[in-house]
Amino acid sequence: MKLSSLKSVILVKTDSEQMTTTRPNGSLYTRIENKVAIVEFGHPASNSFPSELLGRLEKELYKLSDNDEVAVILLKSEGERAFCAGASFDELIAIDNLEDGKAFFSGFANVINAMRKCNKLIVGSVQGKTVGGGVGLVAACDYALATEAASIKLSELTIGIGPFVIAPAVERKIGVAGLADLTIDAKSWKNAYWGKEKGLYARVFETISELEKEVEILTENLATYNPEALLEMKKALWKGTEHWDTLLIERAETSGKLVLSEFTKNALAKFKK
Repeated sequence: MKLSSLKSVILVKTDSEQMTTTRPNGSLYTRIENKVAIVEFGHPASNSFPSELLGRLEKELYKLSDNDEVAVILLKSEGERAFCAGASFDELIAIDNLEDGKAFFSGFANVINAMRKCNKLIVGSVQGKTVGGGVGLVAACDYALATEAASIKLSELTIGIGPFVIAPAVERKIGVAGLADLTIDAKSWKNAYWGKEKGLYARVFETISELEKEVEILTENLATYNPEALLEMKKALWKGTEHWDTLLIERAETSGKLVLSEFTKNALAKFKK
């Protein structure tokens, strides 16, 4: 669930180099090039998401949704290793009441709903491993490309909870059988080609440079298409999910209850050690 130390520094990409920062709540940067909005997030703990960063991403997606200068959104993360390690482990282990638990798990619920309701197609560029809520982010993209290193895992059952919030998004992409395989085999990584076979990824590339080249070509092409057609395509892709505003918050409450269970508290204590 946690892929690296929470005490490391954040790597923030500038136009010409990588530099370090000490921002504990992560980073989120957007730049718009030729009607493509490139949204890049980062965090020292393998690009995991504290609640504050999830809130910033949610707001940014709604902002870009109404921006006439944007035709398509590219979602990516910093660095060349993990794409996303899910929600903040520190925040998870600190939950001690139902209200906080529901609020914590609502973070990814709100982001997925923002992605679903966004008026722009969202392309995901997945350069590395993805766990938990990160898998939900990939599944909520309208189209995702990845490298061979982009393995995925849903390990929530091992600590007594489940991927209930992100499950609808994951099921929508890979089906009930795929969701069951990924969820029940909670200790195993599924490789990127498994993800492609199931429909999570559209294409898989050997290297990051190949991925970046193809993502650039794809997004540049999309930016030249009829925006009305793109919007209608987005609506068609998400037809039947209108109830998710309520469903995902209900799922967040379920997870909020489970995280307070004795089983989960003991499991988290062992994991922390």
